[in-house]
Amino acid sequence: MEAVMAIAMGVMFGSGVWLLLRPRTFQVITGLLLISYAVNLFIFIMGRLSINQPPLTLAEGTIDPALYADPMPQALVLTAIVIGFATTALYLVVMIGARGLTGTDHVDGKEPH
Repeated sequence: MEAVMAIAMGVMFGSGVWLLLRPRTFQVITGLLLISYAVNLFIFIMGRLSINQPPLTLAEGTIDPALYADPMPQALVLTAIVIGFATTALYLVVMIGARGLTGTDHVDGKEPH
């Protein structure tokens, strides 16, 4: 399962970098989104893959951490998702403004001839 997740993160990150190098602003924004999704997945996976395990316990006594999921990466990813939505909205507003000012959606502001 770890190999599948590593390959998925690598493909998403590589696709994001490729899209960042494209000349259109929408492709750049999509590339940034893919990179942020890959990083979120990486943070989430660092907390161990655990299925049907509770994140917290209220039991007293000695606690075996292997029996529980780590809640910290989950909280970090949820926070990153909210911040990602806000920055994506900002990117889109800036993209629309730049398109209105320059008349093109190229990142350098000029259409190729």
